[in-house]
Amino acid sequence: MGLGETIAAIEPVDREAMAAARGRQARLTKPAGSLGALEALGERLAGVARRCPPPVPQRPFVVVFAGDHGVHAQGVSPWPQEVTAQMVGNILGGGAAVNALARQVGAEVLVVDVGVATDLLPWRAAPALRSRSIRAGTRDLTVEPALTVDEASAAVEVGIDIARELADLGVDALLTGDMGIANTTPAAALVAAFTGAGASEVTGRGTGIDDTALAHKTELIARALAFHRPDPADPLGTLAAVGGLEHAALAGFILAGAALRLPVILDGVIACSAALVAAALCPDAVGAMVAGHRSVEPGATVALRHLGLEPLVDLGLRLGEGTGALLAFPILAAAARVLADMATFDSAGVSSK
Repeated sequence: MGLGETIAAIEPVDREAMAAARGRQARLTKPAGSLGALEALGERLAGVARRCPPPVPQRPFVVVFAGDHGVHAQGVSPWPQEVTAQMVGNILGGGAAVNALARQVGAEVLVVDVGVATDLLPWRAAPALRSRSIRAGTRDLTVEPALTVDEASAAVEVGIDIARELADLGVDALLTGDMGIANTTPAAALVAAFTGAGASEVTGRGTGIDDTALAHKTELIARALAFHRPDPADPLGTLAAVGGLEHAALAGFILAGAALRLPVILDGVIACSAALVAAALCPDAVGAMVAGHRSVEPGATVALRHLGLEPLVDLGLRLGEGTGALLAFPILAAAARVLADMATFDSAGVSSK
């Protein structure tokens, strides 16, 4: 199914199911509102699933979309570009943070090469790798569009295809992951383009740059925005101008999750910037988005505010890979479990106030 068909399949959250969940919350054996944000999340899960109580997710899957970036040549990261491929190998070998946290919460991990610049030949046979490369990294967004619109569209459709493949296998919660040295630079540019925030408001230290490098990175993003003048009313054009291949694939992954009525847990700033693309393409897609955590990267907070989403956890994370989404998954499952498993005052024979 292509982008147009996916967008056409996305519906607003079901208000009747949400109202039913709200009514059920009021009858559960607890003081009204005593489970705080967990109650609101449960109601939204009912709205996404279009039923109350919503299904309790049993098979979470984190997909790490990997790609490289031409803007790396401008010195925006202290890490060499080949680290992207090396970390893909580490993930496939089970040794990365995403693997450790996935084991902790019972999730599976898939890596999708959507644009890694270095050859992944040593790992091509790994069962947890999908080779769907559009091109070997983007162009340098400071001097030309990072992607053509056709390339951006193709990467979006990779994300759609992967989400649908997983749904066909019975996956019931989609978690966003990413890997790509220098990918916080296009993420910051996308956040600025879609929210109207200035470069200084959205640019962070990524994998750890000093003050001088941060000022340089901020100036490059400001220059790229002035050069391209991206129009948020043209989401694919904006994505092509200043985005990345993993950002594009994540946008498609999020859109497909919404079309499939599955919750999509956003990780950090890369996922949040992709979520802005998805929301611009189809505003109703926001209903399926759950903000996993608040990244230290400032662009993530700007993006979440624009989307109207509150993060489930705030642990000072800035790693990416899907780590924050994984940590948030048990909270999401708990919100559905409360609606499904708790007794009501009537069924438990407990007096209400």
